[in-house]
Amino acid sequence: MKKNIITIIIAIILSINYNHTQACTNFLVTKGASATGSTFISYSADSHVLYGELYFWAAAKYPAGTMLKIYEWDTNKYLGEIAQAAETYRVTGNMNEHSVAIGETTYGGRHELAGSGIIDYGSLIYITLQRSRNAREAIKTMCELLNAYGYASEGESFSISDPNEVWIFEMIGKGKADKGAVWVAVRIPDGYVSAHANQARITTFPLEGKKVRNSISSKNINKIFNQEIEYVYAEDVISFARTAGYYTGTDAEFSFSDTYAPLDFSGARACEARVWSFFKQVNNSMWEYQDYALGHDLQKRMPLYIKPDKKLSLEDVKIAMRDHYEGTKMDMTTDIGAGPFKCPYRWRPMEFSHEGEKYVHERATATQQTGFWFIAEGRSWLPNPVGGILWFAVDDASTSCLTPIYCSITKVPEIFAVGNGDLLTYSDNSAFWLFNRVTNFVYSRYDAMSEDVLKVQKGFESESEKIIEETDKKANALYAENPDKAIDLLTEFSLQRAQEMFNRWKKLDAYLLVKYMDGNVKKEKNGQFERTEDNYPVQPLHPDLPDYWKKIIVNDNGDILRVPKK
Repeated sequence: MKKNIITIIIAIILSINYNHTQACTNFLVTKGASATGSTFISYSADSHVLYGELYFWAAAKYPAGTMLKIYEWDTNKYLGEIAQAAETYRVTGNMNEHSVAIGETTYGGRHELAGSGIIDYGSLIYITLQRSRNAREAIKTMCELLNAYGYASEGESFSISDPNEVWIFEMIGKGKADKGAVWVAVRIPDGYVSAHANQARITTFPLEGKKVRNSISSKNINKIFNQEIEYVYAEDVISFARTAGYYTGTDAEFSFSDTYAPLDFSGARACEARVWSFFKQVNNSMWEYQDYALGHDLQKRMPLYIKPDKKLSLEDVKIAMRDHYEGTKMDMTTDIGAGPFKCPYRWRPMEFSHEGEKYVHERATATQQTGFWFIAEGRSWLPNPVGGILWFAVDDASTSCLTPIYCSITKVPEIFAVGNGDLLTYSDNSAFWLFNRVTNFVYSRYDAMSEDVLKVQKGFESESEKIIEETDKKANALYAENPDKAIDLLTEFSLQRAQEMFNRWKKLDAYLLVKYMDGNVKKEKNGQFERTEDNYPVQPLHPDLPDYWKKIIVNDNGDILRVPKK
């Protein structure tokens, strides 16, 4: 009996790890790869137990000896306390007042290396944002925090950006015997894009030496501000792997990903496939990696970063974040699982068995269990408090709406505020609950209803981009005279814009219910639901099922449903 209980516990743990390691997606765009010269990183925080809200920390100064309590981001478990910094910067969501942004995806890796230190990956993000003025300082801060207090999570990939640079930073703990972590950080070359989605992606990298000018180990971390540096790594990243028995090759051939998170079918199909789907959208040659994404050719690894065929706009990044593998062999709108209304979602679990064979449901970038997502835009031609915009949304990226949040705001919109509801407490004034109301209704007749959602979504986002141009001009001019007043202006703009989005979604919620209630489709004329001359509702439409779905019904139960011929 004891053995059976242990087996069940192990199975549950593995199940949790499997689901968690397919949780998030990040796309990275350097300023030379963007149409406007902005840097972009995108992030979807995907979890079945994460409530979508916008975090906020005010800038502050602390007396010597102040301690900061650390609570694990995923579970709220108390982990310990660390020394507070003398000064911290304002942070809104995953972006600070200096336009530094950080996103993440968990890849798990070798589970025996789950960290035993004080700082989990979520705390590492938000503490670092409070202490860093640029991407390089963020990497140095993360290194110092890990050295001092240890790592408390599994394998993690981070995206780190400022208005000039974008980095990918991958780490994993050292297990119960050592509180530290091993890691590698790579600057994405200007003009290139990268991505990560729950599978470690950094393979080989140059090692520091007399003839190597662009790489340093953590023992020389203070040199990171030298602009020639493009690679930084934990000084024991290779020696630890040797001691643990994970690696026996030469130092030059050492691959971080292959050593600490070996690629398997799941890592390709459920994780790398999302990277591939982004890559092939921006560079047509990446179609040759489709078999790799399918998990059929694991030897043909995709590059860490690629040069896009054209420079990307904010809209291009939005489209990538709203992807369901449309137009590929994995297109989630075309198989039987999509139902008669082409719904590109599959409820969990992602794996299932039938008659001795195992199968998978696809895991696309846009997914139903998103808590919040964002696109962080850094614009180097403006002062940081004006130039940083967190395009923020809650729930499923495909059918939710981004609103612009300037990085320097001093107050969070009430609809996103922490404490305005939670995952088990409904709130009428919560964006998370409103968007979930709408989206879960849309899933029932996705092909038609999503089109109505996209009209409102695209209208609001396009309008926001136009209004931003004028707001930038006003704020930039005001910032030169009075920075505080400029930040007040940006705060008020961000609050008003978020509330306007919420109001439009409330109207959309009511509109969709009226139009699609009971499987009918109400007729419209001149933007109004149609009535007769006697002010009575016109008979609604009853859309027919597609022929392929009729065939499925007939094949399944035609003998019972068939109407006898006269």
